[in-house]
Amino acid sequence: MEKYTYRPVRFYVTVFALTWGWWLLALLFRDTSVMFLFMAIGLFMPAVTAIVTVLTSKNKMLKEDLKRKIVGFYRIKPLSIVKAVLLFLVCVVVSIGISVLFGGSPEQFSFTEDFSFSIAGTSALLTMVLASIIEEVGWRGYGEDAVGSYHTWFRESIIFGCIWACWHLPLFLIPGTYHYTLKEMGALYVINFLVSAIPVDFLQTWVYVKNNRSMLATAVFHLFLNVMQEKINISPETKCIETVVMLVAAAIVVAANKELFFDKSHIGNLLEVQYRSDESEKK
Repeated sequence: MEKYTYRPVRFYVTVFALTWGWWLLALLFRDTSVMFLFMAIGLFMPAVTAIVTVLTSKNKMLKEDLKRKIVGFYRIKPLSIVKAVLLFLVCVVVSIGISVLFGGSPEQFSFTEDFSFSIAGTSALLTMVLASIIEEVGWRGYGEDAVGSYHTWFRESIIFGCIWACWHLPLFLIPGTYHYTLKEMGALYVINFLVSAIPVDFLQTWVYVKNNRSMLATAVFHLFLNVMQEKINISPETKCIETVVMLVAAAIVVAANKELFFDKSHIGNLLEVQYRSDESEKK
């Protein structure tokens, strides 16, 4: 099969231009019925860009890889997803515990009655489900591989974590979003959100690579993170503690999976390595 060369700069310039364009348009139509429509269109842009990039590539291996990432259930290793979920829960519990030790409310160990945001009156849960699935199609469909094909997964996690954080920036300006609520609370909470994207992406990368680059696996984990961050009654101050705890957890995951994060065998031939792995799994 013909070798494919990933083009990360072209992909991310396109994604940012399209996403930010629609979200800034939504800002112009704030408090109107079309704002949510423009928000949703912007959310779809990474996925649309990834799919169009793959389908117009004329590369059979790249197209087959996208298909297998979506429907290749044989790639999934359920235990690795469970481990990641449990690790995240431990991080939350430890963070709340530290908060309580320093005077935080013990009620943080409970669940919230409702979600903290709603966009144009739509269901926050539905928004998070769609966001988790749609984002993964874009990021894991092409975006993460576009960076990972040139770097170790350790460096890729840092680079993509920064890109992913910056992608959210316009949301801090749009009323009704979770990000807008953070901005209203103060700069510290905005910075905390942006920084937290890096350790979270280390966990996402761990799930992604451990599951043979399965999009389904990362979508499940992404949704779990989003829902738990909303339903656990954790305070904004404790979320700052949580970021530090997550950084420690990410460091532990890297130390325990050095071969995964520092392996260089996939650099320059990511699709070929995955193709051989898939063929081996199916036998």
